[in-house]
Amino acid sequence: MRYHNKKEQALSCLKNAAFQYRHAWILSYLVIYLAWFAYLEQTVTKKFHIITLPIDLRIPFCEYFIIPYLLWFAYVAVGITYFFFKDREDFYKLCAFLFTGMTVFLIVSTIYPNGHYLRPDTFVNENWCTRLVERLYQIDTATNLFPSIHVYNSIGVHIAVTRSARLQNKKACKAASLVLCWSIVLSTVFLKQHSVFDVITAFGMAAVMYYVVYRQAYRKVLAAVRMDKRKEKQVLRGLRL
Repeated sequence: MRYHNKKEQALSCLKNAAFQYRHAWILSYLVIYLAWFAYLEQTVTKKFHIITLPIDLRIPFCEYFIIPYLLWFAYVAVGITYFFFKDREDFYKLCAFLFTGMTVFLIVSTIYPNGHYLRPDTFVNENWCTRLVERLYQIDTATNLFPSIHVYNSIGVHIAVTRSARLQNKKACKAASLVLCWSIVLSTVFLKQHSVFDVITAFGMAAVMYYVVYRQAYRKVLAAVRMDKRKEKQVLRGLRL
């Protein structure tokens, strides 16, 4: 009898968790993105349009920017995880922002294969940072570059942090996010991973998506959808489209 009770309790906990975190379904998009991106990395290797601006040649290579560049993975992952557990509405907004831009990037790279030849052939310094950069160059080809997802997603996470009601009074958190965001943006050009053109197009796409995802009407509609049925009519009554 005790065994069955424990089993029922465990099943009940699983059901409750599955219901509470049912919004995890949207993360299944990452499977599509990774598969599509891997395909592009394998097929776009030699024949592509060269994306370079004159200013790219004036920007020096700096291996130390590998640190914020790699911190991008943690930055985005922590941002998504935080809002997943703390605020479902902000989680949906962040995912809408990130995943829409990532899809645009995949479509652009498929229709208009692109790349550059900005990477240095040799490194002036030999240290652990250059070794990490060398490893990065081996894993990530200098193709499929614009808009820069490193830049775009960093902007998206920082916007989510600054727009979050839960983090409204967390000035240190916002400041740290801003510094890391800009460090990641700069790292893309100082590591010769991206052209300035890729950065500009990422900012342009982020500006468009900010309007789409965070405008007042959208926020109210999304809040209404997430409300209890009892409160839904009251919210819609006060909605101004």
